[in-house]
Amino acid sequence: MIPVEMTDVESLSHAVRNSDPHEVYHLAAQSYVSVSFDQPLYTYDTTGLGVIRILDEMRKFNPKIKFYHASSSEMYGIEKSKIKNEKTSFHPVSPYAIARVLGYWTVNMYRNRYDMYATNGILFNHESPIRGVEFVTRKISNGVAKISLGLEKTLKLGNLSAKRDWGYAPEYVEGMWKMLQQKKSDDYILATNRVHSIKDFVNEACKVAGISISKIESSKENFRPFDVQYMRGDYTKARKKIGWKPKTSLKNIVKIMVEEDISRWNRWLKGEQFPWDVTPDRRSVKI
Repeated sequence: MIPVEMTDVESLSHAVRNSDPHEVYHLAAQSYVSVSFDQPLYTYDTTGLGVIRILDEMRKFNPKIKFYHASSSEMYGIEKSKIKNEKTSFHPVSPYAIARVLGYWTVNMYRNRYDMYATNGILFNHESPIRGVEFVTRKISNGVAKISLGLEKTLKLGNLSAKRDWGYAPEYVEGMWKMLQQKKSDDYILATNRVHSIKDFVNEACKVAGISISKIESSKENFRPFDVQYMRGDYTKARKKIGWKPKTSLKNIVKIMVEEDISRWNRWLKGEQFPWDVTPDRRSVKI
């Protein structure tokens, strides 16, 4: 493990030169949309300018290194088309999305100007049991798990009508790897071409946990300053060019996440801790 700070060129240079990689998967960012409204300059610096810093260090050290950049469906923002593909225009509506657009065009510039193997993966929402609890899907799976075990009484969420294109994260990571195994670098969307509302996700989670939907509340205080209402992606190019397609349904994703969180909390009640995730504070748990 080599520590890196995306705002510090020296640490990036040290990481690249000491690891001497064949491939770089750049996932580091300030990646919370809601936080980006409170910390726009930090978001631009890490999520946007960080891409320039690392690509330039790679160019100086070894321009033959293959580079993957984690772009985001948030870049499309309020663009009006119902389904997004690689030719759809960007219309970002948050500091996070704007920073991602900067990173996207930076990758394209280094690919075209310096002939570097640099790829943007425009990944629509992808979930798993190790999704951070700051994200709504894990907040739901974690919340209904706690309710089912009597650790909480209710779960407060924000906008339940927003619709997203949700896939399974392990499959998307495989897609990221496939992007860097091609002869030429290009940009690809990974998505499912299906949409579900947050309320759909909640309903499935409650079924798995065996609790009533009445335990879930929608609160205005949890709404984003500006929320994208509908997001759906077209993965046709990825299917044709790199042989990738989604396999796991939303129903199964929810089942995997909720059952894992129930298992974690059961083990926690027996004294086990989870240092790789948010460590629960016994004092804050209402039993």
